[in-house]
Amino acid sequence: MKDLSPIMLAGTGSDVGKSLIATGLCRIFKQDCHNPAPFKAQNMALNSYVTPDGLEIGRAQAVQAEAAGLPCMVEMNPILLKPSGEHTSQVVLNGKPSGNRDAYSYFRKEGKDELRAIAHQAFDRLAERFNPIVMEGAGSISELNLRDGDIVNMSMARYADAKVILVADIDRGGVFASVYGSIMLQTPEDRKRIKGIIINKFRGDLRLFDDGRKIIEDICDVPVLGVVPMASHIHIDEEDSVALAKKGFHASRDKINIAVVLLKHISNFTDFNVLERHPNVNLFYANSPEDLCDADIIILPGSKNTLDDLLELRKNGMAKAICQSRQNGKTVIGICGGYQMMGEYVSDPQGVEGSIRCLPGLGLLPTKTELEEKKTTRQVEFRFIDDSRPCHGYEIHMGNTSTDKPFLTFSDGSKEGCMADAKCFGSYVHGLLDNQDVIDFILAPYQKEMSDINFDADDFKNKQYDLLAQWLREHIDIPQLYKIMESYD
Repeated sequence: MKDLSPIMLAGTGSDVGKSLIATGLCRIFKQDCHNPAPFKAQNMALNSYVTPDGLEIGRAQAVQAEAAGLPCMVEMNPILLKPSGEHTSQVVLNGKPSGNRDAYSYFRKEGKDELRAIAHQAFDRLAERFNPIVMEGAGSISELNLRDGDIVNMSMARYADAKVILVADIDRGGVFASVYGSIMLQTPEDRKRIKGIIINKFRGDLRLFDDGRKIIEDICDVPVLGVVPMASHIHIDEEDSVALAKKGFHASRDKINIAVVLLKHISNFTDFNVLERHPNVNLFYANSPEDLCDADIIILPGSKNTLDDLLELRKNGMAKAICQSRQNGKTVIGICGGYQMMGEYVSDPQGVEGSIRCLPGLGLLPTKTELEEKKTTRQVEFRFIDDSRPCHGYEIHMGNTSTDKPFLTFSDGSKEGCMADAKCFGSYVHGLLDNQDVIDFILAPYQKEMSDINFDADDFKNKQYDLLAQWLREHIDIPQLYKIMESYD
């Protein structure tokens, strides 16, 4: 089969849908018997994932790899920034943390040669094994003040000799200006590299944009490959916290209500996607004590800054409300940072997270946590309590938690987590709540007269990838896209 040029999905801005379209194209190329792989040189996200060899990458590239039928690998996202404050991020290079950097020093053009080399080498290793490479840019491609230090957008497209497809979000308005400006602000060389435009997130009758499509093609001299309607019926894991704004924030009368505490530094909220889609569950996000009143189950999620979020829970009354809910017989579950918060205390003698050296926890679990600089990143197989079915998940955390009441047994025989009783437990394992036996366990006290539904998460995800591929085939000129990727200009 003929090799195809790499393709880059670049954006007129952040959250325009680049990741989703890249995911769908990975699935399409796989369906068409190619051997695709995703690539994003630099990602900024709090939702991350662990490769089979224990390296950390952005969640979006792990999802795209899954859509392509591949195990994820660090070459797919060699540089990951994990925000830990307003101006500071942990920098993860080739899957391993390399320290914290403030935004000013990181985004200056000076010192970018090393990072650019890391991205280029990762791309080269990937391109030797897979074709085509489905690349993704970051944010807007027309940030002129960041152009000299760019390692993820047009400079990466130049290195890879990629054909660039510009993605614009029509739902936010100003699509003509954002498309035209994004193209015209490029250098003449980079402007020629943009081979197509995709208008994303359209609402209403597509025929109403026929004139708009022609206008864009006339003023930009670039073909519009498709106008993609809002795909609210398709559920793909998202990595950006902006996606939380679209999720529910209210309890329901006829379902099991699960409240996820909306932490300021929430991370890996994809831990709750399977529960969110369970037919018997209404999952919502809670940011005030009143939000917890109607919850049957409360989940404390992961956090990029456990101590800062724990302090905030005490200030805003959420800590007291969570403890009161536990006394009232509700279920309380902690994942990763949330697990740390549920214990007796969290200490940070080395100042890993900042100036706070120790805080008392919620006292719901007999655990003691000490944060440390070394990060644990690994995929795990485990058994839940006495259930014989194998479960799967992954760990990403900085710290050790001691307890004498573990309830998970890893495949190597070691123990993890802490369970006070059936309605109060915590674990470092992300993906814990993706496993059917765990879901059955936590929902059992609240099933009432609801139907006992076996929700197959893996089957559901695969169907979503196929639905997304079908959706894009209907609304994007895929044959024309192939022609672009087969050309040598």
